Amino acid sequence: MGMLSLPGFLSCGKKKDFNLTHEKDSESSDSDENSERGNWSSKGDYLLSMVGYAVGLGNVWRFPYLTYQNGGGAFLIPYTLMLALAGLPLFFLECSLGQFGSLGPVSIWRILPLFQGVGITMVIISAFVTIYYNVIIAYALYYLFASFQKVLPWSDCFSWADEFCSKTQIVNDCNTTLNGEIIHANYSYVMSNNLTCINGTINYKPVQFPSEQYWNKVALQRSSGLDDTGRIVWYLALCLLLSWIIVGAALFKGIKSSGKVVYFTALFPYVILLILLVRGATLEGALDGIEYYIGRQSNITKLMEAEVWKDAATQIFYSLSVAWGGLVALSSYNRFHNNCYSDAIIVCVTNCVTSVFAGFAIFSILGHMAFVSKRPVSEVVDSGFELAFVAYPEALSKLPVSPLWSFLFFFMLLLLGLDSQFASIETLTTTIQDISPRVMRKLRLPITLGLCTLLFFLGLICVTQAGIYWVNLIDHFCAGWGILISAVLEIVGIVYIYGGNRFIEDIEMMIGKKSFFFWLWWRICWFFITPVLLMAILVWSLITFSNPTYGSVLYPTWGTAVGWCMIIFCVIWIPIVAIVKIVKAEGNLIQRIVSCCRPAANWGPYLEIHRGERYSHVVDPKKEKEHEIPTVSAFVY
Repeated sequence: MGMLSLPGFLSCGKKKDFNLTHEKDSESSDSDENSERGNWSSKGDYLLSMVGYAVGLGNVWRFPYLTYQNGGGAFLIPYTLMLALAGLPLFFLECSLGQFGSLGPVSIWRILPLFQGVGITMVIISAFVTIYYNVIIAYALYYLFASFQKVLPWSDCFSWADEFCSKTQIVNDCNTTLNGEIIHANYSYVMSNNLTCINGTINYKPVQFPSEQYWNKVALQRSSGLDDTGRIVWYLALCLLLSWIIVGAALFKGIKSSGKVVYFTALFPYVILLILLVRGATLEGALDGIEYYIGRQSNITKLMEAEVWKDAATQIFYSLSVAWGGLVALSSYNRFHNNCYSDAIIVCVTNCVTSVFAGFAIFSILGHMAFVSKRPVSEVVDSGFELAFVAYPEALSKLPVSPLWSFLFFFMLLLLGLDSQFASIETLTTTIQDISPRVMRKLRLPITLGLCTLLFFLGLICVTQAGIYWVNLIDHFCAGWGILISAVLEIVGIVYIYGGNRFIEDIEMMIGKKSFFFWLWWRICWFFITPVLLMAILVWSLITFSNPTYGSVLYPTWGTAVGWCMIIFCVIWIPIVAIVKIVKAEGNLIQRIVSCCRPAANWGPYLEIHRGERYSHVVDPKKEKEHEIPTVSAFVY
């Protein structure tokens, strides 16, 4: 990254005699409080963007499985507790932080310059995730288009299938009784001699259902491993291109355009979930599926296992999208006196209720699949890719008018993915805007399109025949404990170094004075409970870390090394930026460290009218002459 002299990057206030304010920002309008950065057109735009960012694919394909696996309805107890103790406090902290400073996840670290590398880490991880997340959206698009057929292509073993493909389990051999003796025989022999198998002795052939073979052989054209890259799967590449075109089109005016798109993309998935739930509830076997999910099959004794509590905390943490930088970026476009407290509660509760609601829609139809295939529910339940692109499509193929239900399901996945992708790209563009407001103001459209184009080409490796291995590799390393490190440093830095009570005073400048008892809960969480829980999850994740695998396929050594290089590249900026800050500071080592642990001179509310007496000292760079501003790197405040 080159060296820049950017007075605009340091701007904190608004002066009519400053030439940049006369240039109209594509993100701002006459009614905006902050004419330089722009604000959300309405409260609804912001809330739906936040809901869309938080509610993603994991709510549909991970939470229901975790609930089933960890005791059913009993799992909601640790899940709710972790929401209150870890998820909501960190969510509220990030929303307040972004709104107070009106800056993105990198520039916001004017609050604590020593930790600005944390913001860079968040942005880089978000960039890695956007690469493979749009590939998953491309998968959904492919299945969406494949649903426009009278007969779903994965409903039976067609020409692409091999000898292991079967819609039902095939008996291989068993024990039977012949002339008073128990013998072991092939099933064909048993049937030809009108014999019967002894219960509990039946062995089934290793078969694959049509949906599984379609996923591997047709949709992915999956190779044998990461070593075998193969060719680019052209139809997945086209779907990936289309997904990036959709993202670019939605963001061509920044929050002004994406804020309108989310009224459809964030709300319509709930309509589809309701339709799928109503349809699923009318099917035979649906009750069995729901019983496994959250009914009488619930196992309260599971709460004695530490793994259950770890799963609850991890799911809350990743589900709410904290520490990715997106919450700070989206909240930075709020008006200063917006009630971010109520916003945080609304979005967090909506996210968790959506997860529970989605589970009913998923398990009701999986219960019907188990009923039709005469298998226990436990054998048809899965998570992740296997649920979204194998188990659930298999279940939908057994319904009347199956193409309709398949279309609705994959359209829902598409919308859920796009919402999260909008916010992730907005995180990147917000960072660019904070680096160079003048350039972003003039060239928002080409910069956004250029960014989408670059990420599209970087994602082409993920639509090769080995693409699914790359998707899994990036997810395994970049979306794991790198985010946990950022979260731990974020809350420790703000609460213990900047000062938790000082931060509360900042929040009160926005939402008004609150009582001691109002802040008591948040103080307990921010100062003690939340950091401890995050540290526990981080340590647990490091202890239980294992090399990546995809199904039974092991990754080569070089593949694992690439994964480590990715995560090191993400987190290495934390110490690098800290060292650079200390080196540039003045005084002896202790004085330099102390200096870097103080807020920057231009830290405070973005607009001068909001600073009051507490921040009347804030340096407004627009009052300084350009030659007085030191040259700074692109990521320095």
